Amino acid sequence: MIRVERPTVPRAEEFAMSIIGTLLGFVLTVFIVLLIARMVLDWAGLLSTGASTWVRRARVLAHAGTEPVIAPVRRVLRPVRAGGLSIDLAFTAVFVLALILRGVAFSL
Repeated sequence: MIRVERPTVPRAEEFAMSIIGTLLGFVLTVFIVLLIARMVLDWAGLLSTGASTWVRRARVLAHAGTEPVIAPVRRVLRPVRAGGLSIDLAFTAVFVLALILRGVAFSL
């Protein structure tokens, strides 16, 4: 006799975890976009001679949204000095961690 498996209906707990994972994934996606905006605006501020007011405002907003997460990591991972250049490892670590957590959240 051939046994036919019926599709299972997700239980309430699985459905709740799926919704929570999806919402968390979207929040992390917004945070990643904010990190990318911060990176672009920081580079634009360094490369431009006279930044316009909207660039300064956007930069302040991007820093306000990301600095509370990056600052504690920066206390542990100090920027690496290479001559006159300073590489912020905290930004990179937060960015990679956010990407990993986003993948985990969407898989819930």
